[in-house]
Amino acid sequence: MTSAPTIKSAGARGMSRPGQGLLIYAAVILAVLGALNVIWGSAALANSHVFVVGAHYVIWSLKTWGWIHLIIGIIEFVTAAGVMTANQAARWFGVFLVAVNALGHMFAVEAHPFWALVIIALDVVALYSLCAYGGRPVEAA
Repeated sequence: MTSAPTIKSAGARGMSRPGQGLLIYAAVILAVLGALNVIWGSAALANSHVFVVGAHYVIWSLKTWGWIHLIIGIIEFVTAAGVMTANQAARWFGVFLVAVNALGHMFAVEAHPFWALVIIALDVVALYSLCAYGGRPVEAA
């Protein structure tokens, strides 16, 4: 009876980290959040008709929130690339960034209630994915 061949980890010297797939998932979610923020920011800057008419914002105006979300979206793309390379600084910056993104959408929820709830839910998923990754490398079997 022969045993099936085993597939070794792609990590350095046969080492892998627990939750590596979760880290890739977090990077993809960060990139999606970046794309959604760029779309939202661009629509706000163009005075698109997708926003609630006559909305009153907690602070600032729709154009200001458009710039904020556009900038956050671009930074999320860069952070997603850093997270994909397993950079710990990028991972922790991603944690900070999705928290700021969720707060930003809470302040602008008046303009787009459903969209804001979807983005906040994605932020929570990304936050979990970024925080759950970690640990010491373990020997691949």
